[in-house]
Amino acid sequence: MLTRVRLWGLAERSRLNRFLTRAGRLKAKSERKLAKQICKIVLDHFEKQYSKELGDSWNTVRNILTSPSLWQYAVLLNRFNYPYDLEKDLHLKGYHTLFQGSLPYHPESMKCYLSRTTHRMPSERHQIGNLKKYYLLNAASILPVLALEVRDGEKVLDLCAAPGGKSIALLQCAWPGYLHCNEYDSLRMRWLRQTLESFIPQPLINVIKVSDLDGREMGDAQPETFDKVLVDAPCSNDRSWLFSSDSQKAAYRIQQRRNLPILQIELLRSAIKALRPGGLLVYSTCTLSKAENQDVISEILNSYSNVMPMDIRGIARACSQDFTFASTGQERGLLVIPDKGKAWGPMYVAKLKKSWSTGKW
Repeated sequence: MLTRVRLWGLAERSRLNRFLTRAGRLKAKSERKLAKQICKIVLDHFEKQYSKELGDSWNTVRNILTSPSLWQYAVLLNRFNYPYDLEKDLHLKGYHTLFQGSLPYHPESMKCYLSRTTHRMPSERHQIGNLKKYYLLNAASILPVLALEVRDGEKVLDLCAAPGGKSIALLQCAWPGYLHCNEYDSLRMRWLRQTLESFIPQPLINVIKVSDLDGREMGDAQPETFDKVLVDAPCSNDRSWLFSSDSQKAAYRIQQRRNLPILQIELLRSAIKALRPGGLLVYSTCTLSKAENQDVISEILNSYSNVMPMDIRGIARACSQDFTFASTGQERGLLVIPDKGKAWGPMYVAKLKKSWSTGKW
């Protein structure tokens, strides 16, 4: 009997070893496959641009961006279907909350958990009638939401809302009197609707308006309507662009990249029109590009006498343990750059305030 038990134990260990070996091979194969998919055209373009803009930091950033096995994922808990058991499990696994209450504006209802490891929770399936318990995201995506400082009862516009992660995060922070989620692209619009249905209870869904208006027209459609506006603008998403499998499409994207700042500026002008005097606007992108970040904000500030930048460097000081920020260009915004053990970003955030004067572009 004892011999059989020993043999059974040996067999189990052998099966476990074979399983671990297969898992290791699959992981290595997956990493090799991803490495092959890196688009050389895009990487070469980034190399020329970002080595100038980021200096020595670019070497580390490039290593993170081109190695998906190093990417990290944060867990945003859904307060409308709060997963208490999952929260306990996250604590046991070494996760910690973002900011941990060190910011002046940090609603207790917004719980985002981070890990310094690359462990990733499985995504939850969309099921009609069942709210998801958590949302996986790049932790830096929370920064624009917290910078906006949404309060209960305010009228809020998410101008470029799909896929919906930031809208979900906004609703974890406060109960806006009215939330308008806009998305111009029809495919992304369906994604946005599904995200909202997956996380938000029906009574609250009823106070959310979802529209497919061209964001550049929102200011004329709803002038001086909103207390807060988030412009998470279309941009040259550095992470996804690097893994473009179609070289012709990648070359076209690089060619069109120079036009993105024009679109971003037009969206901001529309957002400023839609913002009431005294209201706050947050602009964000998920690119490292200076032309789409600092230069866009500089153009807006040079064009409007009634729009002023807000200092958000306190956010950087409060979360320096979790994020790495670019060392330059923080006078008018923050740029989160991926780093070893802090593989969050890219994420640029700038905050503007519309004054009561009548200055216009």
